[in-house]
Amino acid sequence: MAGPLEGLRAIEIGDRGEVTGKLLADAGVELVRVEPPAGARSRHTGPFVADRRDVNASLHYAYLNTNKRGVTLDIEGDAGADLWRRLVTRVDIVIDSSGPGVLDELGLGYESFEDDQLVWCSITPFGLTGPRRDWVTTDLVSIALGGPPMSSGYDDHEVPPIRSDGEHSLAMGGEYAAIGALSAVLFRAASGHGQLVDVSIHECVAGTTEGAFPNWEYNQSLVQRQTARHATVAGSPPWQHMSTDGNYSMVHGGGVPRSQQIYERLLDWLDEHDAADDLRDPKYADVLYTDPRAAGEARVHIIDVVGRFMESKTADEIYRGGQAIHMPFAPVRRPEQNLNDPHWEDRDFWVEAEVPGHDQPVRYPRAGYRFTKSPVEFCRRAPLLGEHNTEVYGELGLDAAALTRLAQDGAI
Repeated sequence: MAGPLEGLRAIEIGDRGEVTGKLLADAGVELVRVEPPAGARSRHTGPFVADRRDVNASLHYAYLNTNKRGVTLDIEGDAGADLWRRLVTRVDIVIDSSGPGVLDELGLGYESFEDDQLVWCSITPFGLTGPRRDWVTTDLVSIALGGPPMSSGYDDHEVPPIRSDGEHSLAMGGEYAAIGALSAVLFRAASGHGQLVDVSIHECVAGTTEGAFPNWEYNQSLVQRQTARHATVAGSPPWQHMSTDGNYSMVHGGGVPRSQQIYERLLDWLDEHDAADDLRDPKYADVLYTDPRAAGEARVHIIDVVGRFMESKTADEIYRGGQAIHMPFAPVRRPEQNLNDPHWEDRDFWVEAEVPGHDQPVRYPRAGYRFTKSPVEFCRRAPLLGEHNTEVYGELGLDAAALTRLAQDGAI
């Protein structure tokens, strides 16, 4: 079986919907990615295999377009517009991130299809309505305007806020869009009606600010960014410590547990190394039952003692020792260090598949979820530019001669 969404068909157009398309395709949706003849923007985004700038060598594209078929199409001409219409009539879901009004101006948008069953998911920077509808943006602008960077960065607030790499705004918008599209499919199953799903990336980002928004909305309090830990209204001591092997370890909550039982285990561990200091004084146990946002002297002292202990051990000793007493401690890994994790190996998390232009198979991460009745499988690598033109357009009844003429005319 090809996944829990097997049987659904979708088509994807535009440069902001790749995450949505990937989530659906990886879960079994039969999805066609429509690109302009020159290729999608992500094909021209690095890193590239062997640093070769080629439309089929982008690792960025290779990751975001697994399990999709790919076709090229110039929708601005009559022939391309006709093919677009014919493609849309075959699907359940349209993922449209071409931009507000782009398809409508060509007579190819949602309103032009008289199909009450169609689920049309529009992904735009600011939504399809409102005064910012036509404003332009980038990931940096979207993530900054939405708010998360103000909570991300360093204790030193003379240093500017930090924007995470990886086009997080598109990931946020893409995940919300996938949820919205599937919700509309469920509604259609119950009511018999499809609908337009209007996804604003800005609103998705603004809704992904953890505690910053509710702290302001309910308490008129501003959270402060802090190095490698949750932004809070009051400052908190560090959660990361340099281990003896030169690696950092993440000690969640600074090492203050949330139950007496685990606190006793922590003290026993520290006692084994004569590192518990005075933490068996009952006054420190009272900290476990106070608001963790209140960084009182007793809490700070516990964190200091635990921190000194962490700095006397290797990152692996901290990781395994902390997990053994049910404390969420972990090393701070470089991305490539995950490739040989025995836990992920045991769960068969990785799959080996081709990347065009690379002479050896590479490891792709599978989906981060599993279904016992409908396994999620890796079915195909990302498509080469126009790789499935013959296959997909052949399903519409076009023969080789017709495809040759369309290619010569620049329609595909």
